[in-house]
Amino acid sequence: MPSSSQPLAGLRILDVTHHVAGPFATRLLAAYGADVIKIEPPGGDPARRAPSSVDGAPAEGVSTRFLYLNTDKRSLVLDLRSNEGRERFLALARDADAVVENFAPGVLDALGLGWPVLHALKPRLVLTSISNFGQTGPHRDWAGTNLTLFAAGGQMGLTGDPDREPLVNGGTQALMQAGLHGFAATVTAIFGARRSGRGAWVDISIQEVQAASLEGAGPAALWYGTDGMRTGNRLSAMWGIYPCADGFVGCSVLERNVPNLLRAIGREDLLTDPQFRDPAWRLANNDEVVAVLLAFFMEHTKQELLAIAQRYRVPFGYIATVEELLAWPALAEKGFWREVDHPEAGRLRYPGPPFTIDGGESFSLKLNPDTAFIQPWQLRDIRRTAATILAELGHPIEVVDKILNHANGRSGSGRTINSVARIYIKHEFLEERRRALQDLGEYIRKLVQGNP
Repeated sequence: MPSSSQPLAGLRILDVTHHVAGPFATRLLAAYGADVIKIEPPGGDPARRAPSSVDGAPAEGVSTRFLYLNTDKRSLVLDLRSNEGRERFLALARDADAVVENFAPGVLDALGLGWPVLHALKPRLVLTSISNFGQTGPHRDWAGTNLTLFAAGGQMGLTGDPDREPLVNGGTQALMQAGLHGFAATVTAIFGARRSGRGAWVDISIQEVQAASLEGAGPAALWYGTDGMRTGNRLSAMWGIYPCADGFVGCSVLERNVPNLLRAIGREDLLTDPQFRDPAWRLANNDEVVAVLLAFFMEHTKQELLAIAQRYRVPFGYIATVEELLAWPALAEKGFWREVDHPEAGRLRYPGPPFTIDGGESFSLKLNPDTAFIQPWQLRDIRRTAATILAELGHPIEVVDKILNHANGRSGSGRTINSVARIYIKHEFLEERRRALQDLGEYIRKLVQGNP
């Protein structure tokens, strides 16, 4: 459970998300102390079955994407298409501060759990909806991927060389940026609800998140009517990417930095050169300046260039690979990378907080037992989570005790609850798994009714 010292402790979030954007938003809410209950459909979040590798080899039963996006959450399987699933969801929503979802627009309404229903149920509740193109507008029903959304938001049009095709950024940045906005928007709306007593429906369009992040190109297009253009890796000789002896380095020298740059590259003779000190001349003779800098960079390694930049206070630094970032001394010294033990994948390394509060102690990172396994329906996980959440729904403690204390009791079919769970995990066919879940559900219902 979250620590009471964390800034979001005391908040409860129902997480009805999948893929990347939504789970990343709720991961941050959980990391800063909110009690996040992840609602998974029968069959589980598809991310549990995403391809993964451990030590370079495929890892069966371990999804690193799922484990990364679902730290600090509790997991509960509900079929929201069933009356029972909807009733349990609404019972949880009565005690929640927010619901975060990233279904396609209209899906939550079709399930009978849309904003009018949730708002009537609890007027102070916040609903955060993350979708490709928003809940309204002519494109609300369009499908999209990270690449197409990166393109539709304008950022891809600004990335790459001017005479080449546009480039997509690495990773899933369009989705991660949407998740980051989802985190901030949810906290903002909860704060507003606590002040006004009225909840809100937060609508986050991934395309609009991208379009709002175009830096200078967006305002320039709005104010001056000029179209942004790709400038490649080198806007000018003084501002761009250069190869070096063992990788690449970025150089972003302003006019006030030029004297220090010339000293750093050993060209003090150019300090008094009237042509070279003239910005207009350097721009008109950009290739000549590039040749001077390129010769210097190619003679040095990344680490050497970093030391030179520090010595002469010149704004350039090397471009780190992921492996180099993991070994970055400053991040290691600050304890940014956190290690968490997982029973199947072993010891995993996670990035720490994107921002710190009071030295970072407010940020949590752990794998809860019911989200740590690729099979969330293993008996110990079902019993632990179901018992906890049933108690929170108001069932008497003796009912919870029965669920925990009758782990080896027998259902009407003569199967133990352990064996039912094992049958579920063993079978690959959906129908067999459905039968096993039905048996398990029937047994738990009998326990709740006091007739095991």
